[in-house]
Amino acid sequence: MQSPEPRPEPPGSIGRGPHVIAIQSQVVHGHVGNSAAVFPMKALGVEVAAVPTTLLSNHPIYPTMRGRVLDAALVADLLKGVEERGLVEAAGAVLTGYLGSSENGAVVGDFIARAKARNPALLYVCDPVIGDEGSGVFVAEGVIAAFRDRLVPAASILTPNQFELELLAGASARSAEGLCAAAARLAPRRLVVTGCALDDTPEGKIETIVCDAGALRRIATPRLPIKPYGAGDLFSGLLVAHLVMGCDLISGTEKASAGVFVVLQRTIAEKSYELRIAPADFLR
Repeated sequence: MQSPEPRPEPPGSIGRGPHVIAIQSQVVHGHVGNSAAVFPMKALGVEVAAVPTTLLSNHPIYPTMRGRVLDAALVADLLKGVEERGLVEAAGAVLTGYLGSSENGAVVGDFIARAKARNPALLYVCDPVIGDEGSGVFVAEGVIAAFRDRLVPAASILTPNQFELELLAGASARSAEGLCAAAARLAPRRLVVTGCALDDTPEGKIETIVCDAGALRRIATPRLPIKPYGAGDLFSGLLVAHLVMGCDLISGTEKASAGVFVVLQRTIAEKSYELRIAPADFLR
Protein backbone atom coordinates (compact mmCIF):
# COMPACT_ATOMS: atom_id res chain seq x y z
CA MET A 1 0.00 0.00 0.00
CA GLN A 2 1.45 3.33 -1.06
CA SER A 3 1.74 6.20 1.36
CA PRO A 4 -0.73 9.00 0.65
CA GLU A 5 0.62 12.04 -1.14
CA PRO A 6 1.43 14.94 1.20
CA ARG A 7 -1.43 17.40 1.38
CA PRO A 8 -0.79 21.01 0.41
CA GLU A 9 -0.68 23.55 3.20
CA PRO A 10 -4.21 24.91 3.74
CA PRO A 11 -4.46 28.59 2.81
CA GLY A 12 -4.21 30.87 5.81
CA SER A 13 -3.23 28.00 8.11
CA ILE A 14 -0.53 29.98 9.91
CA GLY A 15 -2.80 32.91 10.70
CA ARG A 16 -2.23 36.63 10.89
CA GLY A 17 -0.69 38.83 13.53
CA PRO A 18 2.32 38.29 15.81
CA HIS A 19 3.38 34.72 16.58
CA VAL A 20 5.23 33.16 19.52
CA ILE A 21 6.57 29.63 19.99
CA ALA A 22 6.34 28.77 23.71
CA ILE A 23 8.27 25.72 24.97
CA GLN A 24 7.71 24.82 28.62
CA SER A 25 5.63 22.76 31.05
CA GLN A 26 1.88 22.17 30.84
CA VAL A 27 -0.66 21.10 33.47
CA VAL A 28 -4.17 19.70 33.22
CA HIS A 29 -5.41 21.70 36.22
CA GLY A 30 -4.12 25.09 37.26
CA HIS A 31 -1.82 27.72 35.83
CA VAL A 32 1.91 27.10 35.46
CA GLY A 33 4.14 27.02 32.41
CA ASN A 34 2.20 27.27 29.17
CA SER A 35 -0.99 26.80 31.17
CA ALA A 36 -0.28 30.21 32.71
CA ALA A 37 1.24 31.97 29.70
CA VAL A 38 -0.70 30.95 26.60
CA PHE A 39 -4.16 32.30 27.43
CA PRO A 40 -2.91 35.79 28.38
CA MET A 41 -0.79 35.94 25.22
CA LYS A 42 -3.80 35.01 23.11
CA ALA A 43 -5.95 37.54 24.98
CA LEU A 44 -3.46 40.18 23.81
CA GLY A 45 -3.88 39.05 20.19
CA VAL A 46 -0.79 36.87 19.83
CA GLU A 47 -0.87 33.50 18.03
CA VAL A 48 0.90 30.88 20.18
CA ALA A 49 2.39 27.52 19.23
CA ALA A 50 2.59 25.82 22.64
CA VAL A 51 5.06 22.94 22.91
CA PRO A 52 5.03 21.00 26.23
CA THR A 53 8.15 19.67 27.93
CA THR A 54 6.16 18.07 30.74
CA LEU A 55 2.52 17.07 31.05
CA LEU A 56 1.31 16.92 34.64
CA SER A 57 -2.07 16.81 36.33
CA ASN A 58 -1.24 19.82 38.52
CA HIS A 59 1.65 21.64 40.19
CA PRO A 60 3.27 20.33 43.39
CA ILE A 61 1.23 22.29 45.96
CA TYR A 62 -1.37 19.49 45.97
CA PRO A 63 -1.08 16.17 47.88
CA THR A 64 -0.75 14.20 44.62
CA MET A 65 0.61 14.90 41.16
CA ARG A 66 0.27 12.68 38.08
CA GLY A 67 1.92 12.72 34.68
CA ARG A 68 5.57 12.98 33.74
CA VAL A 69 8.37 14.76 32.00
CA LEU A 70 7.97 14.13 28.29
CA ASP A 71 10.56 12.04 26.49
CA ALA A 72 13.10 14.10 24.61
CA ALA A 73 12.27 12.21 21.39
CA LEU A 74 8.63 13.33 21.66
CA VAL A 75 9.60 16.95 22.33
CA ALA A 76 11.96 16.82 19.35
CA ASP A 77 9.19 15.41 17.16
CA LEU A 78 6.78 18.16 18.18
CA LEU A 79 9.42 20.80 17.43
CA LYS A 80 10.02 19.20 14.05
CA GLY A 81 6.31 19.64 13.36
CA VAL A 82 6.60 23.30 14.33
CA GLU A 83 9.32 23.68 11.72
CA GLU A 84 7.34 21.80 9.07
CA ARG A 85 4.38 24.13 9.48
CA GLY A 86 6.54 27.18 8.81
CA LEU A 87 6.03 28.53 12.31
CA VAL A 88 9.69 29.42 12.80
CA GLU A 89 9.59 31.78 9.85
CA ALA A 90 6.28 33.25 11.04
CA ALA A 91 7.32 33.73 14.67
CA GLY A 92 8.53 36.95 16.19
CA ALA A 93 9.81 35.20 19.30
CA VAL A 94 10.53 31.90 20.99
CA LEU A 95 9.99 31.60 24.74
CA THR A 96 11.45 28.74 26.77
CA GLY A 97 10.79 27.93 30.42
CA TYR A 98 10.74 24.72 32.48
CA LEU A 99 12.61 21.97 30.62
CA GLY A 100 11.94 18.92 32.78
CA SER A 101 15.20 17.13 31.89
CA SER A 102 18.68 17.80 30.57
CA GLU A 103 17.79 15.72 27.51
CA ASN A 104 14.95 18.11 26.74
CA GLY A 105 17.41 20.94 27.24
CA ALA A 106 19.63 19.50 24.52
CA VAL A 107 16.67 19.07 22.14
CA VAL A 108 15.48 22.63 22.78
CA GLY A 109 19.02 23.97 22.35
CA ASP A 110 19.26 22.27 18.95
CA PHE A 111 15.89 23.69 17.95
CA ILE A 112 16.88 27.23 18.96
CA ALA A 113 20.05 26.97 16.87
CA ARG A 114 18.09 25.80 13.81
CA ALA A 115 15.34 28.39 14.35
CA LYS A 116 17.79 31.30 14.58
CA ALA A 117 19.54 30.10 11.42
CA ARG A 118 16.21 29.99 9.56
CA ASN A 119 14.92 33.26 11.00
CA PRO A 120 17.81 35.56 12.03
CA ALA A 121 15.35 38.21 13.26
CA LEU A 122 13.83 35.79 15.78
CA LEU A 123 13.82 37.03 19.38
CA TYR A 124 14.71 34.30 21.88
CA VAL A 125 13.52 34.95 25.43
CA CYS A 126 14.89 32.42 27.91
CA ASP A 127 13.23 32.06 31.31
CA PRO A 128 15.82 29.90 33.13
CA VAL A 129 13.44 28.08 35.47
CA ILE A 130 15.76 26.57 38.08
CA GLY A 131 14.52 27.55 41.54
CA ASP A 132 13.70 30.43 43.83
CA GLU A 133 14.59 32.01 47.13
CA GLY A 134 12.10 30.00 49.16
CA SER A 135 12.54 26.46 47.81
CA GLY A 136 16.07 26.59 46.42
CA VAL A 137 16.95 24.57 43.32
CA PHE A 138 14.12 22.32 42.17
CA VAL A 139 15.63 20.89 38.98
CA ALA A 140 18.31 18.29 38.37
CA GLU A 141 21.90 19.47 38.01
CA GLY A 142 21.92 18.55 34.33
CA VAL A 143 19.15 21.07 33.71
CA ILE A 144 21.24 23.86 35.24
CA ALA A 145 24.08 22.95 32.88
CA ALA A 146 21.70 22.94 29.90
CA PHE A 147 20.64 26.49 30.71
CA ARG A 148 24.14 27.71 31.50
CA ASP A 149 25.92 26.10 28.56
CA ARG A 150 23.33 26.12 25.75
CA LEU A 151 20.25 28.24 26.27
CA VAL A 152 21.47 31.28 28.21
CA PRO A 153 24.30 32.04 25.72
CA ALA A 154 21.82 31.75 22.83
CA ALA A 155 19.21 34.06 24.38
CA SER A 156 18.34 37.53 23.20
CA ILE A 157 16.76 38.35 26.57
CA LEU A 158 17.01 36.49 29.87
CA THR A 159 14.26 36.62 32.53
CA PRO A 160 15.65 35.01 35.72
CA ASN A 161 14.43 35.69 39.19
CA GLN A 162 17.01 37.08 41.61
CA PHE A 163 17.94 33.61 42.91
CA GLU A 164 18.43 32.25 39.38
CA LEU A 165 20.56 35.22 38.35
CA GLU A 166 22.89 34.67 41.30
CA LEU A 167 23.12 30.94 40.61
CA LEU A 168 23.86 31.32 36.90
CA ALA A 169 26.33 34.18 37.41
CA GLY A 170 27.98 32.70 40.49
CA ALA A 171 27.79 36.11 42.16
CA SER A 172 25.66 38.00 44.65
CA ALA A 173 23.03 40.40 43.29
CA ARG A 174 21.80 42.12 46.44
CA SER A 175 22.60 45.69 45.39
CA ALA A 176 22.16 47.59 42.16
CA GLU A 177 25.90 47.41 41.56
CA GLY A 178 25.97 43.70 42.38
CA LEU A 179 23.07 43.00 40.05
CA CYS A 180 24.82 44.83 37.19
CA ALA A 181 28.02 42.91 37.86
CA ALA A 182 26.18 39.57 37.97
CA ALA A 183 24.34 40.37 34.74
CA ALA A 184 27.62 41.28 33.03
CA ARG A 185 28.88 37.73 33.64
CA LEU A 186 26.15 36.28 31.42
CA ALA A 187 26.16 36.25 27.64
CA PRO A 188 22.93 38.16 26.90
CA ARG A 189 23.38 41.76 28.01
CA ARG A 190 19.60 42.28 28.19
CA LEU A 191 17.96 40.87 31.31
CA VAL A 192 14.72 41.34 33.19
CA VAL A 193 15.23 40.15 36.76
CA THR A 194 12.06 39.42 38.73
CA GLY A 195 11.34 39.15 42.44
CA CYS A 196 14.19 41.46 43.46
CA ALA A 197 14.74 42.64 47.01
CA LEU A 198 17.89 44.77 46.97
CA ASP A 199 19.54 46.43 49.92
CA ASP A 200 17.77 49.71 49.09
CA THR A 201 14.42 48.35 47.90
CA PRO A 202 11.73 50.31 49.78
CA GLU A 203 10.02 48.43 52.57
CA GLY A 204 6.84 46.70 51.42
CA LYS A 205 7.95 46.69 47.77
CA ILE A 206 9.27 44.09 45.36
CA GLU A 207 11.18 45.06 42.22
CA THR A 208 11.46 43.93 38.64
CA ILE A 209 14.72 45.24 37.22
CA VAL A 210 15.58 45.72 33.57
CA CYS A 211 19.30 45.50 32.88
CA ASP A 212 20.09 46.56 29.33
CA ALA A 213 23.83 46.63 28.54
CA GLY A 214 24.61 47.77 32.08
CA ALA A 215 21.87 50.39 32.39
CA LEU A 216 19.23 49.67 35.05
CA ARG A 217 15.53 50.50 35.15
CA ARG A 218 13.84 49.57 38.44
CA ILE A 219 10.09 48.91 38.54
CA ALA A 220 8.68 48.60 42.06
CA THR A 221 5.27 47.20 42.97
CA PRO A 222 3.71 46.55 46.38
CA ARG A 223 4.80 43.23 47.89
CA LEU A 224 1.69 41.10 48.26
CA PRO A 225 1.28 38.32 50.85
CA ILE A 226 1.24 35.58 48.22
CA LYS A 227 3.75 33.56 46.22
CA PRO A 228 1.74 31.30 43.92
CA TYR A 229 3.07 28.86 41.38
CA GLY A 230 3.12 30.20 37.84
CA ALA A 231 3.55 33.94 38.45
CA GLY A 232 6.95 33.93 36.75
CA ASP A 233 5.54 31.99 33.79
CA LEU A 234 2.71 34.50 33.51
CA PHE A 235 5.19 37.38 33.60
CA SER A 236 7.46 35.96 30.88
CA GLY A 237 4.48 35.19 28.64
CA LEU A 238 3.12 38.71 29.00
CA LEU A 239 6.55 40.24 28.42
CA VAL A 240 7.08 38.27 25.21
CA ALA A 241 3.59 39.14 23.98
CA HIS A 242 4.18 42.86 24.52
CA LEU A 243 7.58 42.67 22.84
CA VAL A 244 6.27 41.01 19.66
CA MET A 245 3.47 43.59 19.59
CA GLY A 246 6.05 46.37 19.36
CA CYS A 247 6.89 47.42 22.92
CA ASP A 248 10.46 48.15 23.89
CA LEU A 249 11.97 46.18 26.77
CA ILE A 250 11.16 48.74 29.47
CA SER A 251 7.56 49.41 28.48
CA GLY A 252 6.96 45.69 27.91
CA THR A 253 8.29 44.95 31.39
CA GLU A 254 6.11 47.66 32.93
CA LYS A 255 2.99 46.26 31.25
CA ALA A 256 3.84 42.65 32.17
CA SER A 257 4.48 43.63 35.79
CA ALA A 258 1.17 45.48 35.96
CA GLY A 259 -0.67 42.50 34.50
CA VAL A 260 0.82 40.08 37.01
CA PHE A 261 0.01 42.44 39.88
CA VAL A 262 -3.68 42.58 38.92
CA VAL A 263 -3.82 38.77 38.72
CA LEU A 264 -2.18 38.42 42.14
CA GLN A 265 -4.64 40.86 43.67
CA ARG A 266 -7.57 38.81 42.38
CA THR A 267 -5.94 35.56 43.47
CA ILE A 268 -5.66 36.91 47.02
CA ALA A 269 -9.23 38.21 47.00
CA GLU A 270 -10.56 34.82 45.93
CA LYS A 271 -8.33 32.91 48.40
CA SER A 272 -7.18 30.66 45.56
CA TYR A 273 -4.28 28.23 45.29
CA GLU A 274 -4.28 28.98 41.56
CA LEU A 275 -3.70 32.21 39.68
CA ARG A 276 -7.05 33.80 38.83
CA ILE A 277 -6.54 34.95 35.26
CA ALA A 278 -9.15 36.94 33.34
CA PRO A 279 -8.82 38.38 29.82
CA ALA A 280 -9.75 41.89 30.94
CA ASP A 281 -6.50 42.01 32.96
CA PHE A 282 -4.44 42.34 29.79
CA LEU A 283 -6.58 44.31 27.37
CA ARG A 284 -5.29 47.70 28.42
